Amino acid sequence: MKRKHFIFTNKKHSERAIMATILGLISNASIGIVIYLTYLKGGDAPISYGLTGLLATIFSVVGLILGILTAQEKEMFQLFPILGILLNLIALGIMMFVVQLGF
Repeated sequence: MKRKHFIFTNKKHSERAIMATILGLISNASIGIVIYLTYLKGGDAPISYGLTGLLATIFSVVGLILGILTAQEKEMFQLFPILGILLNLIALGIMMFVVQLGF
């Protein structure tokens, strides 16, 4: 006979952590699109692509801060804070790499 196990907890997913994950996804998607479109133009990027990269970097920094603040809370699940931190760190790393390539 199969027994059902119930776990009762007060933990919940934080809205700030979910927002950090969404900001990380938006940042990575926009950076990827900008890099792809720049590749299609042969490396000639208009200023709007640079502004999109700057906006993605700002989103990544805000998402990283939200993820770190939420990861320190005790009564929250840790999936979205860690996912948000990782996605935003990846986006910041890609932007640092792209800037280094520009120099």
